[in-house]
Amino acid sequence: MKKFQNITDKIASSIIIAVLLMIWQILSMVNIIPKFMLPSPFEVVKAFVLDFTLLMKHTEVTLVEAFLGLGLGIILGFVVAVIMDRFEYAYKMIYPVLVITQTIPTVAIAPLLVLWMGYGILPKIMLILLTSFFPITIGLLDGFHSVDRDMLNLLKTMGATSFQNFIHLKLPSSLGYFFAGLRISVSYSIIGAVVAEWLGGYDGLGVYMTRVRKSYSFDKMFAVIFLISGISLLLMYFVKKIQRWCMTWEK
Repeated sequence: MKKFQNITDKIASSIIIAVLLMIWQILSMVNIIPKFMLPSPFEVVKAFVLDFTLLMKHTEVTLVEAFLGLGLGIILGFVVAVIMDRFEYAYKMIYPVLVITQTIPTVAIAPLLVLWMGYGILPKIMLILLTSFFPITIGLLDGFHSVDRDMLNLLKTMGATSFQNFIHLKLPSSLGYFFAGLRISVSYSIIGAVVAEWLGGYDGLGVYMTRVRKSYSFDKMFAVIFLISGISLLLMYFVKKIQRWCMTWEK
């Protein structure tokens, strides 16, 4: 029954997407909106095919930046979450700072990082790190706090150390929260890389978008927008698969 429901949900969403594409194609064909402002889906696909090699070259650069920044974000998020969970005073000191960092717009931080660190890969990685580690940190922290207190007390009565409590109880309990945060962060990492590339760089999808926008090639602009969305969705799908592989007890 559940499998049938999943199939019907996918069919329904596919129908909605197909209808939207048809409406888009019709609007373009009847010239309600000028083609230079809204190219048809066919023209977008054509632009993607013609520029495929160049797009893949820029995609490779963006993905390298995203994975490096995300990897550092995961490490930093894990360390900060463990410290905040272990020490109450650290939680009180760090948590407000984490919240404040999320009120600063990404587009406001990016120019400063480029100014301080130049046009290389370093400012991109730093921006991705800043945007991706917060969901992971908060997810892990919520997971640590969700531990069954009765189970924790039971382990203590059995003489378990703090490290054993962490490995056997807190870490497994936090995996679901971690992967929920990771699905958000993996999407943020791509967006962060593109935003950083907008403001300075030599390669990457953000640089490509800036160039085609200046030449008014909006068909190519739409092509790269859909490519970025597709990459984000694909990465989120992979994270979900990894979650199922790691959390076999929830299958």
